[in-house]
Amino acid sequence: MSEPVISNLRPHVWSSEQSVAYEAAIEAINGVVGAYSGLLSEAEGRPGADAEAAEYRRLRAACQQERRSLKAEDTENIARVRAAYAARLRELTETGA
Repeated sequence: MSEPVISNLRPHVWSSEQSVAYEAAIEAINGVVGAYSGLLSEAEGRPGADAEAAEYRRLRAACQQERRSLKAEDTENIARVRAAYAARLRELTETGA
């Protein structure tokens, strides 16, 4: 019987601050993804809004890619992502994009 895959994983040592910051960054991105999903749904319901819907899909996919690429130990990038996505979410929810 072979060993479970998990036995080959290296441990990650993150501080509590890094873990909290990482989770906050993920949540900030998730908020923006959700906002783009809502805008996409609205655009798909309007005739002639194909280009707008395609742009919302592209922007949402870019957010999802950034979320996948986040590393908890990259403290500077996590701080940048948190600030940028919090600002973007404010823009999207205040102005309705």
